[in-house]
Amino acid sequence: MSRKHSVLSLAATLVVLLVAGCATTQPGPTEWDGLVRQPNTRLDAVFLKPDAEIPSYTSIILAPAEVQFARNWDPNRGGRSLSRRLDTADIVAIKDNLATMFGEIFREELAAGGYQVVTEPGPDTLLVVPAIVDLYITAPDNITAGRSRTYTANSGRMTLVLELRDSVTGETLARVVDSRSGRNSGFMTITDRVTNTVDARRAIRVWAQALRSGLDSLHKSGA
Repeated sequence: MSRKHSVLSLAATLVVLLVAGCATTQPGPTEWDGLVRQPNTRLDAVFLKPDAEIPSYTSIILAPAEVQFARNWDPNRGGRSLSRRLDTADIVAIKDNLATMFGEIFREELAAGGYQVVTEPGPDTLLVVPAIVDLYITAPDNITAGRSRTYTANSGRMTLVLELRDSVTGETLARVVDSRSGRNSGFMTITDRVTNTVDARRAIRVWAQALRSGLDSLHKSGA
């Protein structure tokens, strides 16, 4: 099984377990593949390798983000006009653009924290493997959408599953799962490519800042 498929399969399974836990008023799984869930108020779930001596990593290998739409997402639902229907190329472009945006924002936040993004493994290098799953865009736009407008109360949702691994040994040290919804104003407002992008950037920024904060904590504890 390729790395792409294994990460996405793991990500989808984690989301199902966590959502099932919420639906039954339970907090979700407390252990996953030898990793133990930790108390966390900022993200939905953080799993760490118990008793692991995690070094203070100073550089990061950031793997390309894999993107998977929600199973029930239909980009052309509701009888969209032919000029606004999305084809395969449009859907691939959405995934590629989101993955590119993810990488740019994460690199920006890591650089602001003094962390170097590299391509080669090393003893002080952490491998970060991200996947975005359950991506649901309420009103996706294609390039030729023109001046038509769509009004929604929520622009959509997506879930991040992030694996942190030692770049030399490949050992998984932590997994993070967190879901974010777009603007939810409670009333109908315009939703288009611009607002969708703003909402996506906001969610990704939260995740990037959480990673940077976690790395900063490692440095403080090791000081």
